[in-house]
Amino acid sequence: MSLSLAVAVAIRYLLVALFLPFSALDKILNFRGAVAQAMQVISAEGPAKVLILCGLCIEILMPLAILTGVADRVAALVMAGYCVVTALLWKPFWRPGDFWRAGRSEGRDLFWDFLKNFSLAGGFLLITFGATAGAVSHLIAHPGPSTRPYGALVIHGRR
Repeated sequence: MSLSLAVAVAIRYLLVALFLPFSALDKILNFRGAVAQAMQVISAEGPAKVLILCGLCIEILMPLAILTGVADRVAALVMAGYCVVTALLWKPFWRPGDFWRAGRSEGRDLFWDFLKNFSLAGGFLLITFGATAGAVSHLIAHPGPSTRPYGALVIHGRR
């Protein structure tokens, strides 16, 4: 594996490392705890289980698509949405009402996790749309193709 390819894969892995394997593995090993946490937002156990299973699928399949470069733009868009939704549902820093209190604050602790989720969404949107303004219209015109993140490393039939 060339150094360029290794760096490209490593950069993408840094973006998805939180989800694959860590968050996904935590949901698998602590499924009951994850369902209990989901029940804080959705009071019924059945829908909470479905929600956790959907999250688990997203946390496994979308990072794999981003890492392999197969449908990575769509996968990154799904991950961006997932990060925003989980921030709004599970990191409501405004609820404790102690954000501005001196000393330890549950609201501020939640805020940093909330902000982290939105920052991750921004990273995923860079994969989805690219770093230029013209990339947005290109995605709208051609939503399916991959960004071919490793294709530029093939030069004259060599890798």
